[in-house]
Amino acid sequence: MKLLAYSKWDVVPVLCGLAHFAFLLTFFAVFPIAPWWLLISMGFTYSISISWNINGISHNFLHNPYFKSHLLNRIFSLVESLAMGFSQTFYEYVHQRHHMGNSDKQDENGETIDWLSIYRHGHDGEAENIWSYVLLSYFRDDPQAIYREIARRNKSDAFWGVFEIIAFLSFFVLMGFLNWHFIVFFLPFYYFGHCLSYLNGYYLHFGGNPDKPIAWGVSSYHKFYNWLWFNNGYHAEHHFRPKMHWTKMDEFHRQIADQQRREGVRVITPPHALGFLDPNLPEKSRPLEVASKPLSETPGGIVGTLN
Repeated sequence: MKLLAYSKWDVVPVLCGLAHFAFLLTFFAVFPIAPWWLLISMGFTYSISISWNINGISHNFLHNPYFKSHLLNRIFSLVESLAMGFSQTFYEYVHQRHHMGNSDKQDENGETIDWLSIYRHGHDGEAENIWSYVLLSYFRDDPQAIYREIARRNKSDAFWGVFEIIAFLSFFVLMGFLNWHFIVFFLPFYYFGHCLSYLNGYYLHFGGNPDKPIAWGVSSYHKFYNWLWFNNGYHAEHHFRPKMHWTKMDEFHRQIADQQRREGVRVITPPHALGFLDPNLPEKSRPLEVASKPLSETPGGIVGTLN
């Protein structure tokens, strides 16, 4: 019986997702006995792992569920929800709107299709300030609006999403009941992790072109980043073909590299979470009119070593 739906390599993000949850349980277990330097290190590791999971494991899972079994996909979705403290199902539907709008600019009523758009809370047609986007986006989710959106399409998914929210909240309350010192220590790292995810998301589109499908996203071909983040760096390619499996991104990039260059796809040098360090970063989010040099021909990404 075939367990995985798309690729044998999906066992890697599956094991990483399980390891993320196991790390959280370990964090809780060692809290009473571990020295402060280790706890702080584990806290920041957990923060970084939230962004790693959301943008790599969780993101690829919602586009191409890892398992053939619907039940196993539900179970993994629940594990992801507990590990990151949100509903994987709710995230999936918010992300679907992201691909409907592709970080679109505000319409005449000041609205965007994409609830995650960097322009949604901006002014005068500009992208929102990086600080407010990163620090406030976590609090802007509207669970009722998300629930209505899901229930309109699939009531079973809406129920499961609510169950995931109840489950992770109950899990957090249980940890707080068993050791309130831990939850007080843990929550700032939890919030910081989601801020890191929004930081990553900001530079996935800052400088992209909302009017050109091939240039909706901004790519980074940093080798280690793509190896560790499951090819999240190939973001222009991903928005151009959202259902393409993560192991195929480097190959697809090579196929369309000339077209990307002609259409002005923006490429940054560092990983997206460090996009502010890119030497060619525009002061404001402006698309490239003409690419000044060919896109990198360096393979990059985990696929370079897998295929």
